[in-house]
Formats: sequence, C-alpha cells, structure tokens
Amino acid sequence: MKPRISMITLGVSDLQRSIEFYEKGLGFPRMDSPPEVAFFTLSGTWLGLYGRNALAEDALVDGAPGGFSGFSLAHNVSSEQEVDQVMAQAVSAGAVVTKPAQKTDWGGYAGYFSDPDGYLWEVAHNPLFWVGPPDGTA
Repeated sequence: MKPRISMITLGVSDLQRSIEFYEKGLGFPRMDSPPEVAFFTLSGTWLGLYGRNALAEDALVDGAPGGFSGFSLAHNVSSEQEVDQVMAQAVSAGAVVTKPAQKTDWGGYAGYFSDPDGYLWEVAHNPLFWVGPPDGTA
C-alpha cells in the first residue's frame, strides 16, 4: 500500500446542509457529482460527503451514531492570524467551536471546531514545520 490518503468520506445526516457548509461556508471547490454524493477537491486529496446510513450500508457496518469517534481532520495554515480567520469563517458557516484557538504546548497555535455532523476539524499553525503539500500545489 502506498502511503497516501486519496479521499476522506464523511457520512453525514443531512447531505444538503453539509454541502452548504463546505461549499458556501468554507469555500471548498465542489466537483460535478451524482445527487446522492458530493465531492470537493482539496490540496492533494478529495473530500466526499455521503449519507451516513448509505455509507454505513456500503461498508457493511452499524450506522448508529455514537460519541467521540477518535478521529479528527486537520487544516494547517501559515500564521496564527490565519488560524483565527479560518475559525471565524467556520463559525459564520455554522460550525461550533469546541476549543478556541490558543497557544499549544508543542509551540504552535491551534483550535478545534465541529461541522454540522460533529466531525472535528483542527485548524493549526505549526511554526516548526509545514504539514502537507505546499500551499498552491495540488
């Protein structure tokens, strides 16, 4: 297996609400896709949105929602100010801040928000090294 993640698919409870959040609220570029799924191009990977029950059925697992899934997504940016800007954009799109942006014990600056289905996003500035492909590349 090659070390990469091609797509992250989130099982969502309301597809239209989630499309609005990611496309209009966060400004993610949406691709043409069938009506039962939405794809967004990210830098180096894709984000997929699919009905929670349909995704569970596709994976042959129980689709009942639970507590913390032990999973978060991360979005690294180049400054503390950009962390604050992204957090504010997410909140204006309907996100809930679970941890306000603040200095971290590892020397960075980060905060967390949850999307309409409770998926956690960390927005972080790491002054020690860049995580992911360089800005402006695919």
